[in-house]
Amino acid sequence: MTNLKLLKTGIIGTVIAGVCCFTPVLPFVFGALGLAALVGYLDLVLLPALAIFLGITLFAWKRHLSNPAADVEE
Repeated sequence: MTNLKLLKTGIIGTVIAGVCCFTPVLPFVFGALGLAALVGYLDLVLLPALAIFLGITLFAWKRHLSNPAADVEE
């Protein structure tokens, strides 16, 4: 996987996890689906996912800054 693909994956994952963590999107969706009992467990999944995607983003950013020529497609 190239640095730019890894960076895009990290950024997209971070944004999605951030939106789900910091806005009431998922509690409304779970409530509408009748799964409101699971709302208490969302932090157990979303916060580690946010940390993992932030780590991927920072790792890819560091790789991209150290060798930007590796991302040029031939």
